[in-house]
Formats: sequence, C-alpha cells, structure tokens
Amino acid sequence: MRLTIATVLTIEKDYTEELEKFKSRVVDIEDDHHFMIDYPINIETGKTAFFIDGTQLLVTFVDDYKMSFAFRTEVHSRMNRTIPMLKLKYPGDKELIKIQRREFVRVETSLDVTVQLESEDELLQLVSIDISAGGLAVNMKSYEFFPLNEVVDLRIVLQFTKREIKHISCKATVVRNWEEDKRRLSSFKFAGIDEMDRQHIIRYCFERQLALRNF
Repeated sequence: MRLTIATVLTIEKDYTEELEKFKSRVVDIEDDHHFMIDYPINIETGKTAFFIDGTQLLVTFVDDYKMSFAFRTEVHSRMNRTIPMLKLKYPGDKELIKIQRREFVRVETSLDVTVQLESEDELLQLVSIDISAGGLAVNMKSYEFFPLNEVVDLRIVLQFTKREIKHISCKATVVRNWEEDKRRLSSFKFAGIDEMDRQHIIRYCFERQLALRNF
C-alpha cells in the first residue's frame, strides 16, 4: 500500500456542485483495503468537516517517493479510538491514478463540441479527440482551420458514468492546427471558463482515466 501513517491527503467531495477542498492525514491502516483518517479540515475556512457514511470522495496524495496519485473512495464508517476518525476504503495500488498536475491531465475522449467564431453566427458541430481542464482538441472534419489565436465560443457536453450530463460554455483561443492520420485537427486553450465548469472537467477526466484503465 502506497499510503502510510501520517500521509497527508487532499480531499474533495465527489458528485457534488461544491468546490470545497479538505486536508486530512492517515492515522491508521486496518488492512489492504481500509484505512483511517482524522476528521478533515476545510482548507478555506479551517473548520472540521463531518462526512456521513457512504459519502463519495476524491483523494489525492504524495507518497514517500514524491509521486502524486489520486483515487476515488467513500466513507465506510466513523470511529472513535483515541481520536475521532473516519474509516475509508482503499481501492488498491493498481487502481491509483498517477498524476503530474491533476487539473491538466489530458484524456482521449469523443465529446460533442460546438464551436462558434465571435464574429460569425455559424455553429460548427464537431467531436473532440481529447480534453483537459486547460483545453481540448477537436476533429475539424472538412471545415477550414481557424486562424491561430482566434477567440471562439465553445459548448461542450460532458457525459459522466452515472448518466449525469453537464453542459460547459466558455471562450477559448486556437493554439494549434495540424493533420494526423488523414484527420484535420485543431487544439483550443480555454481563455475564459467558470471555475465550477473547470471542476466538472477535472472530475470528467478523472472518471475517464478510470474507465480507460478498466476497459
């Protein structure tokens, strides 16, 4: 198990509109599939959080080798030994996602994307080839490439594993045009995106990584 006692964890609630982040640490390890943490502290407010049993969480941590990982878990139960603690499930080392900067993890995926130039009314219905919280790339099909640095309006449909759908609208700039495997591709960098929408994309990328690993 890559987790050890005293490992510091960054925790977010999964499947929620909230953007809160919490800090905690591992205080005990029961077996290969369960570990205990002290009650998480809200990073912004400094207040203790009280998660009920079954709360879905996203956890990130740095191991003893300075490698960053993420995994999905849930609260198994609450316990009170020498201190109050939460018992969480551990998915196993093989299910961990290795990350560099989580918010910019790029995953291959086919999403419906609508692109519109600010100066024009025409809407292009395209399909993505990959996405990250920093931007995405699309198959331009037979359409002409946009000029580099051109500002466009994007509308992205995120489809999550639990049949949840999120619609993202933001501005982006064209950063690259190229051809590959007989496809005409363009890459866009998000220039103006709501922080809540960015968090939805981060969660989608995490889910997509898990889905590709288990495929």
